[in-house]
Amino acid sequence: MNDWFNKRIMPGMMKFVNTRVITAIKNGMLVSLPFIMVGSVFLLLSSFPVPAVANWMNKVGLTPYWTQAYNASFGVMAIFAVVGIAYNWAKDAGFEPLPAGMTALVSFLLIMRPTTAVMNGTKTVIAAKQAPTMLGGFIDRTCLGGQGMIAAILVGLLTGWIYSWFLKHHITIKLPDAVPPAVAESFIALIPAFVIVTGFLLVYIFFDLVVHETVTQWIYTTIQTPLQGITDTAGGVFLVGILVPFLWFFGVHGSIIVGGIMGPLLQANALQNAQIFKAHGVVTQALGGHIFTQSLMDQFGTVTGAGMTFGLAVYLLFFAKSVQLKSIGKLAFIPAIFNINEPILFGLPVVLNPIMLLPFMFMPTFSMLSTYFLIKIGILPYLNGVQVPWTTPPVISGFLIGGWKVMIWQAIIIIASFFVYYPFVHKQDAILYKQEQAEASAKA
Repeated sequence: MNDWFNKRIMPGMMKFVNTRVITAIKNGMLVSLPFIMVGSVFLLLSSFPVPAVANWMNKVGLTPYWTQAYNASFGVMAIFAVVGIAYNWAKDAGFEPLPAGMTALVSFLLIMRPTTAVMNGTKTVIAAKQAPTMLGGFIDRTCLGGQGMIAAILVGLLTGWIYSWFLKHHITIKLPDAVPPAVAESFIALIPAFVIVTGFLLVYIFFDLVVHETVTQWIYTTIQTPLQGITDTAGGVFLVGILVPFLWFFGVHGSIIVGGIMGPLLQANALQNAQIFKAHGVVTQALGGHIFTQSLMDQFGTVTGAGMTFGLAVYLLFFAKSVQLKSIGKLAFIPAIFNINEPILFGLPVVLNPIMLLPFMFMPTFSMLSTYFLIKIGILPYLNGVQVPWTTPPVISGFLIGGWKVMIWQAIIIIASFFVYYPFVHKQDAILYKQEQAEASAKA
């Protein structure tokens, strides 16, 4: 099976995930990661789960400041995406990447327009075709967050591709070598930036005159909403839950591969939940909340590592009889608390070990699906959109992403992982122990 998978499946899969499009999206989205974590802290502060503390912060006027920090970080994730994707495309093509990123940002802002005018401190809604009369406009932050994510990805990819094409074919302004590099790079970017911005301007004009809708809003309604709907289903949860450990079984980093493809949509789902949580203090289906977010995958699919192997770590440390598994348990237990399980995957091993395949694929799939349905029927609350660092220990992470009910359920799932893995690792342990006893007898 390993030979068949590596010869028939892996080449095509790796060719796909290593394409410039997927690489640019994956690396471009990573740019936003620190700001997602920072913004999540301020989101928790602005909607603090303890009413007494939340009321006190509201009373002393701290909450608006937490909201401001959230809006400037997590709330504008699409900006990081559009710049990061174009930047990484140009970088992978071997060109100076920053001008490509800035050109993408200009293009992304260009295809939007303010939906509200500010007049004497009051807000007046402007119809699509009504000429605005205002003292000053602003950029709608809604389109800079989750609703603008797919538009940001498309603009970033198109900008990176077109910009790199111009430089590859030397359609630029070349200045003498004596000109300082910073000035020369600016002129090199001039022609491709002008063509790209003009192109997006023409697209904006077309949508304004013919479609009577902004490009960003059209993409959100026509492309992004259906895609988010497809991911936010039991089928989507099942596919992700089983595919990550399946790839890991063959030694391929399933979390990175699946995350690179699904990440933008799951991030968009999470950001919309965060916006709902910030506005209402709770996320529900009626308010437009999503069940399948990045946090569901992180905290119920890969928590304690791919395959949810904390139960394995407990057995190895406290119950294993073989010297080999005891040694791995001592090495693997502490990292497993912080969601690092490579010592188990490659030391037990789980990778290419047919004994461990069934529980390794079953555990995260069961965990994600059961959590999905418990949220669906109202036993567990919707996740609040907060995203915690991937090394956050379980139970703590469960509380942060959904409150005490999610924390307790996450603890139950992790305890269950011990019993799911027990018969299989016990069998592995017995085989190794018998081999060690035979070797000891032979030496004696």
